[in-house]
Amino acid sequence: MKLKSLLLIVAALAALSVVVFIIRRPASPASTDARQSRPLLDAATADRVAEIRLTEAGKSVILTRDAAGTWHVPAYYDFTADFSKIARFISELTDAKITRLVTTSPDRIARLEFKDTPITLLDSGAKQLWTATLGKSAETGGGRFLRFGAESKAYLTSLNTYLDLDPKNWANPELLALKPDDITKIEIPFSPAAASAGDPASITFTRAKKEDPWTTTSTPAGQKLKPEALTPTLTALTSLRFSETTDLTDANAIAAKANERLFKLETFDGKVIKIALGRKPEEKKIKPPVADAKNGLAALGTATDLAKQAAEGKPADPTKPIVPEFETIPAGPVFVNISHSEGAAAPVNVLMQKRAFQIADYTFTSLPQKASDLFEPAAIRPPAGRAPVPSEPK
Repeated sequence: MKLKSLLLIVAALAALSVVVFIIRRPASPASTDARQSRPLLDAATADRVAEIRLTEAGKSVILTRDAAGTWHVPAYYDFTADFSKIARFISELTDAKITRLVTTSPDRIARLEFKDTPITLLDSGAKQLWTATLGKSAETGGGRFLRFGAESKAYLTSLNTYLDLDPKNWANPELLALKPDDITKIEIPFSPAAASAGDPASITFTRAKKEDPWTTTSTPAGQKLKPEALTPTLTALTSLRFSETTDLTDANAIAAKANERLFKLETFDGKVIKIALGRKPEEKKIKPPVADAKNGLAALGTATDLAKQAAEGKPADPTKPIVPEFETIPAGPVFVNISHSEGAAAPVNVLMQKRAFQIADYTFTSLPQKASDLFEPAAIRPPAGRAPVPSEPK
């Protein structure tokens, strides 16, 4: 047999062997890890959670649930926690799936950056229910690496969550849980400037049922209540939320208390809520005189300087008239103080004893400042039986 023919036969046999190997090759063994494709946190465990501990980069936050089922933030004056935020976080854990077991190799696990980012869930008896440490995010395909407890296994999960380690951000910012439809009476105070211009100090509006129109005995002559005039005020007052809190002795809080406007709400079931809103007002101050670089005298003076010169018998320099220059100091932050007729049974009354509460400036500035913000001229109707008198032709 020729050498060339022999080589062709050998090559053909080799190719046939490869095909047979591929056909008969056993399938890759399926993963035997029981967690694969399962939820990161099962619903039964989630229902038993009474304490959440989050840690990252040396910071931590603890959230606890009391016997009545209310969540608290112990590190932020034991404020009630934002339940909706906690529910979202737990849902992220129960919705996430374990994509696959990545490795059991200590060297590879070390490269997945499992540091100090544990999530720990405990039951009402402070017994650990579930704990896992987050690693780095996957570079492709999304998800995040995770390991359970001290296990020498690293998993890839579909979890994409953010650990908020600021206790204040977990506090429930809602100060009142009312609705505009709950209110049967509202007293609206006006600003001191409006009162000095002839407006009443306040006006009270009432309605017998939520679908009834608002009425008042203080409608100015020739005026009527603007349609939906009270709607934005009711919405703002019944859904107050704080943006920041300070100590009760804070200078801005004390200044705000001296400049409060007191709104009063009464609900259909007889509860009375008093809402005091105030801020340190804007100030205009005369700037101190600026020294003249040439002769050391004040280039700009003040009224006090002029009075001093007159007292000393010095004539005013006509070349340097007194031209006061003012600077504006902005108004301080807006603070709210709430008093509920239920006394100690009202959670908001307890809150007000702990901290001073700031709210968004817009909430305060959008409220009516004067009567004309609520009323408008009433339509003038001709006497009954008489048609309007037409104007004379020009």
